[in-house]
Amino acid sequence: MAYKYLVIVESPAKAKTIEKYLGRNYKVMASVGHIRDLPKSKMGIDFENNYEPHYISIRGKGDVIKSLKAAAKKAQKVYLASDPDREGEAIAWHLAYLLGLDLKEKNRVVFNEITKDAVKAAFKEPRTIDVDLVDAQQARRTLDRIVGYSISPILWRKVKKGLSAGRVQSVALKIIIDREKEIREFVPEEYWSIDGNFKKARKKFKANFWGIDGKKKKLPDAQSVKEVTARIDGTDFEVKKVEKKERKRNPANPFTTSSLQQEAARKLNFRTRKTMMVAQQLYEGITLGKQGTVGLITYMRTDSTRIADTAKAEAAAFIEDTYGKEFSRHDHRKIKNAQGAQDAHEAVRPTSVLRTPEELKQYLDKDQLKLYTLIWSRFVASQMTPAILDTMKVTLEQNGVIFIANGSKIKFKGFMQVYVEGRDDGKEEKENILPELEEGDVVQSVDIEPKQHFTQPPARFSEATLIRALEENGVGRPSTYAPTLDTIQRRYYVKLTQKRFEPTELGEIVNSLICEFFPQIVDIHFTAEMEGDLDKIEEGTEAWVKVVDRFYKPFEKELTNAEEKIEKIQIKDEPAGFDCDVCGHPMVIKLGKYGKFYACSNFPDCRNTKPIVKEIGVTCPVCHEGQVIERKSKKNRLFYGCSRFPECEFTSWDKPVGRNCPKCDGYLVEKKVKGGKQVVCVNGDYEEDIQK
Repeated sequence: MAYKYLVIVESPAKAKTIEKYLGRNYKVMASVGHIRDLPKSKMGIDFENNYEPHYISIRGKGDVIKSLKAAAKKAQKVYLASDPDREGEAIAWHLAYLLGLDLKEKNRVVFNEITKDAVKAAFKEPRTIDVDLVDAQQARRTLDRIVGYSISPILWRKVKKGLSAGRVQSVALKIIIDREKEIREFVPEEYWSIDGNFKKARKKFKANFWGIDGKKKKLPDAQSVKEVTARIDGTDFEVKKVEKKERKRNPANPFTTSSLQQEAARKLNFRTRKTMMVAQQLYEGITLGKQGTVGLITYMRTDSTRIADTAKAEAAAFIEDTYGKEFSRHDHRKIKNAQGAQDAHEAVRPTSVLRTPEELKQYLDKDQLKLYTLIWSRFVASQMTPAILDTMKVTLEQNGVIFIANGSKIKFKGFMQVYVEGRDDGKEEKENILPELEEGDVVQSVDIEPKQHFTQPPARFSEATLIRALEENGVGRPSTYAPTLDTIQRRYYVKLTQKRFEPTELGEIVNSLICEFFPQIVDIHFTAEMEGDLDKIEEGTEAWVKVVDRFYKPFEKELTNAEEKIEKIQIKDEPAGFDCDVCGHPMVIKLGKYGKFYACSNFPDCRNTKPIVKEIGVTCPVCHEGQVIERKSKKNRLFYGCSRFPECEFTSWDKPVGRNCPKCDGYLVEKKVKGGKQVVCVNGDYEEDIQK
């Protein structure tokens, strides 16, 4: 049947969900991401003409563009419904250019969640394309291109081919290396503690040495410990002071992109890239049996903790019905956004709290359920009453030697009934319940245990703590954290050792050069200011050309200086950690034209090489422990296998997509078929529409 309106979104999954809501007069198609960009082969910026970008159609998108143009000609009106952020606005702007749409026409449709009500409401209030938002994206793209395409060729010539530099990635690398320097330069200092085990009647409890004669005392060595223990005579200690307080503990805010990535790393052991991939699936829509396809969470790229009033009201009613009136927060504490937050979107939350994780279990795969449960629980908890804890501090004394015991117990669980925020050290908070004590009571020491300690260096950054450091310093935005972490690992500037970032020799050399010759690029304050300037462009208070010009003028001088003064550097190959299976010499990691690979250190006498496996961001659908990786057959044909091979023998010629079949719970794969690609069930029970 003929359609009146054409709607264009980025992804096929999003298109499929929306089309069901709009009815037969609408045809929904996907651009499959960006359709125009700067050319890969050259800078693509006209420095003589106000930094004008020279965009071209992305290679391989010809058929998509052709199909969109043909469909647009048949439609009475074209709506652009790409994501509600800078990237989405830029995609809409490029589509308008290619399709010859009038920028003054109200054809831009935005929604923060893909639900029937939200989508229909958005189509009632279309707007024009926000040129300020487009300019902010264009400024970021231009700045990133200037930095990358100016510094990278210098690194290729002076250091090694295949290297890159970028505004945010260079700052992230510097933060990691600065921490590594702190660790190397750290000098451990000895200190001691004295733990005491005490009892009153049969109830035992712990207390820690605090001081002597009313003054806090440090214990730097064994001698200072002896001086304390020498004063302890017998086992009786008097209870000198008992302080009881009631303490309220508020729930954590609902998720932003950054806090979601951090918490998923802490609680679910998800890599940042995986978190965003699964969140995208939940946002774009999951098929829920007879309900059809429904977007389960709001837009996942946000720095706001704001919640819509309708969502608050639904949560309040749900909490009251499920947990009781005393758990429902009716005052709705004011949640403060982080400094610099745009607040263009809501926090990441479920589109309806009534869709509980238990209810959705049958429709979601393992990873989707884990992440949805995390988002749902965090949001529900954020709308609940504080937990109330009874705290107790007891001061014990004998001959002037003071021990202090701290205890707490939960009086009212409040939000803790649903969710407790994770910690970076991985430890869970536990109740420490003390016996009922009063001033003047006498307790007995069971044993006094001195312990020697040494101060520890600061910990290396994990993905979670690095994201927090970037956010706290105002570097990057919700859309940049995951690709930044991905880039510095792909370039082999850092490696993950026990889930912590460790810089490689290559990373340290690149960082050293950039710090010396391009100090502005790695200046955290400068980079944060630049993010602020991009926000001003978005707000319409700053011209994008002026922002780029302010950056480029001094940067151009740094470039000239670097070209003249940087000497060529020889880099040792990174050890691969295993020996050549041909000649027995150690294998090393080399960087070639197409990325990193393993090679024998005995080259040219031995030319043995091996590919380095590439993860696709999907958990193995068979063992659910390994990662699906790209592999090559003896005939050089690409196939997919499990990283735990030979323990897990999963293989597939077709790429697993990380979702389960809604009919039989088998896993879904992406097959190349005539006319494009198609997601199908390996058991043949289900197939999705062909996407060109």
